[in-house]
Amino acid sequence: MKFNVSSSKLFSQLQAVSRVINSKNALPILDDVLFDLVGNELRLTASDGETTIRTSVEVEGAEGSGKVASAAKLLLETLKEFSEQPLAFTIDENNFAVNMISQNGTYSFVGVNGNEYPEMPAAEAEAQTLVLPAMNGIFFDIAPDKVTMVATDAHRLVRYTNAGVQAGVAASFILPKKPAGLLKNLLAKEESDVKVTFGAKNARFEFGSTIIVCRQIEGRFPNYNAVIPQGNNNIVTVDRQTIINACKRVAVFANNGTAQLRLALSENNIKISAQDIDFSTSAEETISCDYNGMPMAIGFKAPFLIDLLSSVESAEVQLKLADPARAGLILPVENEANEDIVMLLMPMLLND
Repeated sequence: MKFNVSSSKLFSQLQAVSRVINSKNALPILDDVLFDLVGNELRLTASDGETTIRTSVEVEGAEGSGKVASAAKLLLETLKEFSEQPLAFTIDENNFAVNMISQNGTYSFVGVNGNEYPEMPAAEAEAQTLVLPAMNGIFFDIAPDKVTMVATDAHRLVRYTNAGVQAGVAASFILPKKPAGLLKNLLAKEESDVKVTFGAKNARFEFGSTIIVCRQIEGRFPNYNAVIPQGNNNIVTVDRQTIINACKRVAVFANNGTAQLRLALSENNIKISAQDIDFSTSAEETISCDYNGMPMAIGFKAPFLIDLLSSVESAEVQLKLADPARAGLILPVENEANEDIVMLLMPMLLND
């Protein structure tokens, strides 16, 4: 089995699939990446036993076909040192010895019979499919005329709804955190739509030349709508970048353990302050806003607040508050077409 491939293209696709590989695996073969040559397409597959990623790269001069599993770490550490150049691979189909020839050298290593690599789960017979323009989240709550994605860590909750996705069915599934993180990183560079196929056990994501299959989390997701407050009538409208920058500057002076920011609201002003009594440091900034609600002071954990504010692109955001002890809502003033985003943040108890 022979083929020629671009070093940079192979390295890029190996990086993409190898993110799923654990540092320690129950099966030694899961330390490897599976090479599967089909015509002029080299398919690359990696798995941790529960989540599987497959992508492909175009090759030239292909001879033969077959499968071989090769050590992912060895390949990545070798390829990252190459400048862009063609690489010639020759694989012995009897003992799975791999020979890689670059412009200046030859590299030899032993692979494993690719037929021993775990098969990618096929789409389930009763699986359903929808196409998304973008994806991020853990819980998929699918209605015939929209898709809602929700993630929470008990301190924060984000609900994203896209009414432009017409699934035509009502269903739901829970996507584990690891494949969700993989998708977030991979889709940042992807312009094509995402095809999502899901059944009772697995979820399958296809975009460009990449396929990710993962096992769903069993269990029931909490009733997220029940925890989103409806009576937060103290509404602050503020320039998003202004409040982010102020929070970042003031947060430097917050206690390392609590990272607490204090937001004191008065008419058309927010005073953002923080202090660390242990080191006798403090800071405060006052920024302009649109606010005519009741004067109040509320505490938030700085990294959580900054992270939520940074996750939307609207020029202005709204903070909807009830009182210092109840969850606050953060919403973009302007949503993209067919989108609706609601972010919930639990407050921190202020000592004063």
